[in-house]
Amino acid sequence: MISILIAFLSGALMSIQGVFNTGVTKQTSLWVANSFVQLTGFLLCLVIWAVKERDHSFLTLMKVEPKYFLLGGILGAGITMTVIQSMNNLGPAKAVMLIVISQIIIAYLIELFGLFGAEKVPFQWSKVFGAAVTIVGIVIFKWKT
Repeated sequence: MISILIAFLSGALMSIQGVFNTGVTKQTSLWVANSFVQLTGFLLCLVIWAVKERDHSFLTLMKVEPKYFLLGGILGAGITMTVIQSMNNLGPAKAVMLIVISQIIIAYLIELFGLFGAEKVPFQWSKVFGAAVTIVGIVIFKWKT
């Protein structure tokens, strides 16, 4: 149950962050805002690490395999940039709905093909149907009458 609440919190924080970042971008620039977001996140992570996990050295990052797992920060910058642009151009609700559709499709493909070390799952029509129902629900939510 706690994992479900954490997932909902994650979605809420992502939506709020997108709106905040778009507001900063409108008053500065895309890359100033993105840099500030990444820098403040980095500083908070350093503080939490220093307080809670100082016994874990950053040198352990050299042992991470495969090395492409270390690209998360670069992906984070890309995520921040694309969320800002999509929210600015489409509005928060439409942008988040399209982001969620993309997440559902890509996450299922990652599982289906066992990409990036994820556990491979067999194809199931019920998952395709569930994704389709979600997408239809999102389209209905945005339907203009």
